[in-house]
Amino acid sequence: MKSTFVLPALFLALGLTLGGYFIGNTYLKGKQWDRLVSVKGLSEREVPADLAVWPINIVLTGNDLQTLQGRISRQNEQVYTFFMDQGFDTTEVRMGVVNISDAQANIYNNNAQYAVNRYLAKSEITVRTTDIPKLQQALNASLQLLSEGILFASKNEWQPVEYIFTGLNSLKPEMIEEATRNAREVAAKFARDSGSQVGPIRAARQGIFTIENLDANSPHIKKIRVVSTIDYQLVD
Repeated sequence: MKSTFVLPALFLALGLTLGGYFIGNTYLKGKQWDRLVSVKGLSEREVPADLAVWPINIVLTGNDLQTLQGRISRQNEQVYTFFMDQGFDTTEVRMGVVNISDAQANIYNNNAQYAVNRYLAKSEITVRTTDIPKLQQALNASLQLLSEGILFASKNEWQPVEYIFTGLNSLKPEMIEEATRNAREVAAKFARDSGSQVGPIRAARQGIFTIENLDANSPHIKKIRVVSTIDYQLVD
């Protein structure tokens, strides 16, 4: 009778032992899986801008509309000729619209009757080029236009010339690789300090690429930056 209960009891004990082993082993593996380090990898580049945009306004005032139209047309031609003489071609200099406003027609201007000049003419010209040195040379030479009585200025006072870098896509692969390599070096140092080793990547989050001016006085030099966040498994 006793032998009838022995085998079931042995199987039960064996099952409990194996179950405890697997549960414990799973718990240990789970704890090991929780051992990770999250680090950030940085990659930076300094590159010259490869595109420049210079929006220009020519502004004139007067009381005779026909005379004003003639003056703004002549000054447009003078400015256009200036850029052609500086080595620009027709694809780099774009003539915009000419707007003429009547101060007396502005119902929101209560002081229009006291204005010295009734009409205001504003002409837009945009210079867009990939030849940055040529544009900078034209900037320096543009003072001669002022000496000829042409009142012109950059359309955007806070940023007279916009310098742009368009080659980001060609830099992305090597910068991401560098950021990943940098992150692994940081993780390896952390692992050494904790008596562990760096295992496989658990998760990776690529940061946003940012392009900024190198400084306030060097808008034609760009600083590109990306920070990647990577989680590494730690192993013994």
